[in-house]
Amino acid sequence: MTGDTEPYWDACRRGELVVQACPACGRRVHPPAAECPHCGSAGLSFAPVSGDAVVHTFTVVHRSFVPEFQGREPYVLAWVDLPEGVRAFGQVVDCAIERVRVGMPVRVTFDQDDLPQWRPA
Repeated sequence: MTGDTEPYWDACRRGELVVQACPACGRRVHPPAAECPHCGSAGLSFAPVSGDAVVHTFTVVHRSFVPEFQGREPYVLAWVDLPEGVRAFGQVVDCAIERVRVGMPVRVTFDQDDLPQWRPA
């Protein structure tokens, strides 16, 4: 956690998904950054988003190398597209692995670890 990402993690702990907005070009930025990756402007602000998304791509993890996730396998990690124009990452939960598909509507949830997770909408 850094000064640039602290507001993001604070929002996650509250059960709220936020992304940054660039004051210069108006684009949304995620994951959090110190500068806009599109125009280089600083002073990005955080704003809540809907929490709705669509699975862009995913993978099934059968062998985790992350100690905190060992023993939870298999599980699904996905990149999801938010209607606000950014892509977010997280675990797909409350869904049988064989039912996860590209294009599947999902909704953010914060059930464990204060990390955004995605469940079928």
